Amino acid sequence: MKPSREISGDGRFVRQPNHFTGRLGPPEPGRYRLYASYACPWAHRVLIVRRLLGLEDLLDVTIVDPIRDEKGWRVPGGDPEYLSELYHATDPGYTGRYTVPCIWDTHEKRLVTNDFPQITLDLEMSWGTSPDLYPERLRPDIDIMNDRLYHGLNNAVYEAGFARDQQAYEEAVARVFTTLDHLEVRLAESAYLFDTLTESDVRLYATLARFDTVYYPHFKCMVRRLTDYPALWAYARRLHAIPAFGETTDFDHIKRHYFMTQTGINPSRIVPVGPELDWSV
Repeated sequence: MKPSREISGDGRFVRQPNHFTGRLGPPEPGRYRLYASYACPWAHRVLIVRRLLGLEDLLDVTIVDPIRDEKGWRVPGGDPEYLSELYHATDPGYTGRYTVPCIWDTHEKRLVTNDFPQITLDLEMSWGTSPDLYPERLRPDIDIMNDRLYHGLNNAVYEAGFARDQQAYEEAVARVFTTLDHLEVRLAESAYLFDTLTESDVRLYATLARFDTVYYPHFKCMVRRLTDYPALWAYARRLHAIPAFGETTDFDHIKRHYFMTQTGINPSRIVPVGPELDWSV
């Protein structure tokens, strides 16, 4: 599959806007259900934050099947059978892609949000306070960092991978490695992006965890590997050693999703063997 509706006339990938942008109410056990995928970096971020903040009893979760077909994400257990059913139950006229993460309100029977950048911030500001991943004193700097990560790395790897024009591809790849080079220098002297673990580290980790396995070969981001950056590789492994990060990182789901679903890039649907990476610290 390929996001053909998100390819502009000049061959650039332009991600669709998030359609459901409601805000979560106060935490209430049994009310909200997160639909997520271990394969998706945007959903992975929410899984990490849910675990870091100890919200497992307040936010139920359903992990969708990693292989997405023309109907979208399939829900194991069959209730609903496909995530699309929740989208159309909330907005019968919805025509975009059915994306994760999204949160369903079991009381009002509607999707509250699929606004992935805001979901983790809402959880951090309203649902859990320890650790403080979005400390007030750092919020302006975190917001600037998050914007740089999104445009230079988190989304830029997709702009490279889905590009249908050589110049668009090369511009995206240049942003990816300019950003990685900057982060390598920053993390050579710091354990985290700031003086404590923050939302920005969660956003960066989700991309780094997929870099050598997927983005390097599949999205043609092949200038350097993550393992070629000593500080970034050490940083990624330190985070992976934290259970909230490592235990939500599923390389089987990641590889099967990208290589078997995105047939516009990998029409054979063959899942490669490797790479052999030692994520232990």
